[in-house]
Amino acid sequence: MTSPKKALEEAGAEVKIVSMQKGTVKAWDKDHWSIELPVDIALSEARAEDFDALLVPGGVLNPDQMRAQQEYVAFARHFLEEGKPLAAICHGPQLLIETGLLDGRHMTSYPSVKTDLINAGVQWEDKEVITDNGLVTSRSPEDLPAFNKKVIEEIQEGVHAHA
Repeated sequence: MTSPKKALEEAGAEVKIVSMQKGTVKAWDKDHWSIELPVDIALSEARAEDFDALLVPGGVLNPDQMRAQQEYVAFARHFLEEGKPLAAICHGPQLLIETGLLDGRHMTSYPSVKTDLINAGVQWEDKEVITDNGLVTSRSPEDLPAFNKKVIEEIQEGVHAHA
C-alpha cells in the first residue's frame, strides 16, 4: 500500500485510505506487522461516487478479509460498473472476484490467486502488469514500479468506456 500511495501523491493525486477499521490500518511486511497508516474515511461514510479511482492493496490478509464484507465488495463494484480506474496488486484481486464482474477481463495476480480468477472467468497471464479497460493488476511487490506507473497513467486517462 505504501509504494503506490507515495507514487500517486508524488504525481499530484489526493489519496485517501478508506476502511471499516477505525483509527489506523496496519501494513504487513513479509512476516511481521510494520507501519500503521491513518484511516482518512470510514467505509460507512465513504461514497464511491466521490472517488476517481480505487487501489486495492495486496497482501494475504487484507483482501481475504475485505472480500467477506459486502460493503467493500459494493464499493469496488462501483468502479468496475462505472469504468473508473481500478488497480489491484498481489492478492488484491480476491476482492474483485466477489463483484461478479470479471468475466472476460484480462488480469494477473499473485500465483496462488490464479485459479480463483480463472474460475471467475478471467483470462489470466503471468505478467508484471496488465491493463484491461482501466483495470490494472500486478503480481507482487517486485512489480511495483511498473504497477505504479500504469496506475498513474490510467488515472490520468479517467473513466473508460464500458467493455
